[in-house]
Amino acid sequence: MANDPAEAMPRMRALLAAARRGGVPGTAERVIAGAMGMLTGDDEAALEIYEPLVADARDTGQIGWLPNALEHLAVTEMFLGRRRDAIVHAEEGMRLAESTGQLHRVDHLRCVLAWAAAFAGDGDACRSLAEPAVARARTARIARTAAWGSMALALLDLGGGRYDRALDRLEAASRGAGDTPLGLMNLIHFAGDHVEAAVRAGRPERADGAIERFEGWSIASEQPWAAGVLLRCRALLTTGEEAGRLFVEAVRAHAKGGRPFERARTELLYGEWLRRAQRKAEARSLLRPALETFEGMGAAPWAERARAELRATGEAGASTRDDSVADRLTPQELQVVRLAAQGLSNRDIAAQLFLSPRTIGHHLYRAYPKLGVSSRGELASLGL
Repeated sequence: MANDPAEAMPRMRALLAAARRGGVPGTAERVIAGAMGMLTGDDEAALEIYEPLVADARDTGQIGWLPNALEHLAVTEMFLGRRRDAIVHAEEGMRLAESTGQLHRVDHLRCVLAWAAAFAGDGDACRSLAEPAVARARTARIARTAAWGSMALALLDLGGGRYDRALDRLEAASRGAGDTPLGLMNLIHFAGDHVEAAVRAGRPERADGAIERFEGWSIASEQPWAAGVLLRCRALLTTGEEAGRLFVEAVRAHAKGGRPFERARTELLYGEWLRRAQRKAEARSLLRPALETFEGMGAAPWAERARAELRATGEAGASTRDDSVADRLTPQELQVVRLAAQGLSNRDIAAQLFLSPRTIGHHLYRAYPKLGVSSRGELASLGL
């Protein structure tokens, strides 16, 4: 796979298709099959496997497998722009991994949560989650965890305008941990970050390896979002009207679907390019949907950049989106409330989440005033 993505993609798609037809019965095999969705960039297919897998693991009491399945589900949800759901599932996975002694899984889930915190620009949370996990992973030479934690910290730096630091982190992540190299399939996840950090740091030559690796995978994946990211990277590395042409092609590719955060980043970067070229009306047509996506995901640093660019085009009053009622709850409260809204009893919810009925009652007691309701029967109408 690392040497020839084009050769590996058809085989991975075949396994993915078999799993979607129900032809992969075992839990371990379903986890691997879902990973084929991630490895081919087909996030919707991965979700189609991981959601029922998590449900089945709950129903059959496979508490040892649940942290693994929840981790993969959370990552898939992040790619699909479902950040709130990803946090709910990653926190549950971390709690279960701690209770079952899966310390390596705890650290990887910490890095997933750090990634979600980086989206929000929450530096304290991101660093407190990622830094100790990365340190332990490097000592233990667990390259994947070290890379994802470094990626989260780099995204935080990128969102905060600390481009040199982001670039250094991403280059360190690409080298792996100790003498353990990092596979291509982990590197592709932060190729777009790597290129943007290099360009904004004034060191575009340091993006060469990242874009070369991503190009081969992107073409083989045949995913529209990947084509959009590749074209965006090329645009960043180009000047003049050629950059504008590449941005146009990138926006068209993203319009075919996939990874909303990447689409919004392309819209933001092209909007910035158009605004600098004094094409302000065209810039606004891209910056508005980018802002809406960033606000919907809680990606605060990118939302602020989009608002600033809109103001620079002369558009006043680019207001902050109101929080939804779900934003008032902790991740576990949200998970409990959603299950209660489906009509499950406290005992049933407790069985699903491996908690006590008393704990479920406590979460509901705390959630009701936050939601402005006084009874269980009112939850279904909130649309959580």
